[in-house]
Amino acid sequence: MAVCSPSELKDALDILNAPDCVLISGGTDYFPALKRGGSERTLLNLMKVREMRGISLGRSGVRFGAALTWSEIIRADLPPAFDALKSAGKEVGSIQIQNAATLAGNLCNASPAADGVPALLALDAQVELQSAARGARQIPLTEFLKGVRKTDRRPDEILTSIFVPQPPEGMRSIFSKLGSRTYLVISICMTALNVVLDKEGRVRDLRVAVGACSPVAQRLSLLEAEAIGQNLREIKVRDDHIFPLKPIDDVRASAEYRLEAAKEQIQRALRTRAAFCVN
Repeated sequence: MAVCSPSELKDALDILNAPDCVLISGGTDYFPALKRGGSERTLLNLMKVREMRGISLGRSGVRFGAALTWSEIIRADLPPAFDALKSAGKEVGSIQIQNAATLAGNLCNASPAADGVPALLALDAQVELQSAARGARQIPLTEFLKGVRKTDRRPDEILTSIFVPQPPEGMRSIFSKLGSRTYLVISICMTALNVVLDKEGRVRDLRVAVGACSPVAQRLSLLEAEAIGQNLREIKVRDDHIFPLKPIDDVRASAEYRLEAAKEQIQRALRTRAAFCVN
């Protein structure tokens, strides 16, 4: 097994053209899945690529380097709109995993239960992909995630950054996760909720995303639209609000249980924000 660790994006894109090249960053999903005896493939380690590091806060929004670890995101000085993302990071495995696992790895792995996805969906996140042949393209996260273990990344592309448009002033967020235990667990259901209230305490903007209840995490557009102008305590989550969710039965929970859990999780998040979200 050969491992290449370039420091420049240009070099990484050149190496990507090698036969049987595998992209890794933290490697927290790749290495446990290796069969005994290892692999003859070339590993392209992206952790040292300069252009894929750091957090940039600008007028138009926030850019996260794709090779940022969850620990770096958790420690970052970010506005309250990103509290859900930081809370999600604390749910990624153990502290040791958080020190190695990256934001981009969480997305490219395309697990239905990826902890970071709901919070990023609620932030209207976009991903930037770079190719040596075609240059850069930027697409919404909703278009990047195609299904279970499926993304829109082309074989000659590297996901280099995640961009979040400037959140509305006063936006607050909350993240909750349901699992069979507190730590080191795959989610049964998880919810990210972002909200902006007006001076009367009524909803000006609501974003709700639910993960682990569909092949890809989903925004609940009907609930978001109907919430505008309401007090958070007045909002009641109905079955038709969670219609986009398509959960499965598995060893962790039944589909029916996941749907009920999603409704309750959202309702609790609304109550929690009603208690603390005062503009």
